[in-house]
Amino acid sequence: MTTPKTERKVTAAADAQSQILAAVDELFYREGARAVGVDAVVKRAGVNKMSLYRQFESKDGLLLHYLARRDEKFWSYFDASLAKHPGAPKQQLLQFMTDLAKRAQRPDYRGCPFVNIAAEFPDPTHPARQAVAANKTRLLTQLQELAEAANAKDAPGLARMLLLLIEGAYTASQTCIPNGDVLQALVPAAECLIAQACGDLT
Repeated sequence: MTTPKTERKVTAAADAQSQILAAVDELFYREGARAVGVDAVVKRAGVNKMSLYRQFESKDGLLLHYLARRDEKFWSYFDASLAKHPGAPKQQLLQFMTDLAKRAQRPDYRGCPFVNIAAEFPDPTHPARQAVAANKTRLLTQLQELAEAANAKDAPGLARMLLLLIEGAYTASQTCIPNGDVLQALVPAAECLIAQACGDLT
């Protein structure tokens, strides 16, 4: 009598990559990149280690893919906010702050993924830190362009203040419990900065 062979589940490369990246996106954001090992990733993804290492050369490679996906997600949020007020830079800036305040009060919000990674990797020359810096540099540039379009007297200065306000909101979302009261001050604070910079205050 011939013993029937057990069929081995084979995951296509594209599917395996998608499952691994989804697992990394969830685990790195929720628990931290350093705290999550490869074993946890493959278990969550439902693949084996061989599948992971066929797709990614190392855990650092996974980390950079995670940051690239988070960067794409952030700019999707940013663009969606601006799209609500085309051609109105002041309103676009305030809309981004409004949407950020709402997002930061969700129960599953764990702060800015780039801030979290910067806290985990102290070496500024690490590729992950360079990815963080690239995201923040681009954000500062975008804020300055909006400030210029809004005719701010000191567009670079306004952009820097708004960036500090944004970074503070990221931190407050995790350190102030309950955080709702603190985050509700985000939009009024931004309104004051923008009005002052654009000469709307008397």
